[in-house]
Amino acid sequence: MHQKWPWFLAALSGFLIVAAGAFGAHALANTLSPRDLEVFHTAVRYQAWHTLAVMAVLGWQGKQDLRGQRLAIWLWFAGMMLFSGSLYLLVLGGMRALGIVTPFGGLLLMAGWLVLAWSAWRQRPATRQA
Repeated sequence: MHQKWPWFLAALSGFLIVAAGAFGAHALANTLSPRDLEVFHTAVRYQAWHTLAVMAVLGWQGKQDLRGQRLAIWLWFAGMMLFSGSLYLLVLGGMRALGIVTPFGGLLLMAGWLVLAWSAWRQRPATRQA
């Protein structure tokens, strides 16, 4: 399953993970409260795990339910934007009102996992050729 945009976005997300992690560890360590720093690192961690998941699904050789795999990927991208993005803005920009958006991002991340599970369940075994 080769798709230019999901791979591009996953690579960009990987770059942002490293940059955000370094920024959090060095520039924010003495600036933010311990709680806000923990929230920031939670955003980085969730973004990292879901970026890796996107890359794994993109590399997955399942051919039966590509729509389910694609939907999971886009749910994860949307979830990362809402979940991690809202936490970044909450901590860095002081936009506390965005905290209401964070759970919706989490729901999208979870929905992506459920769609992927359903997609895997629907996979038919590959037929062997003699």
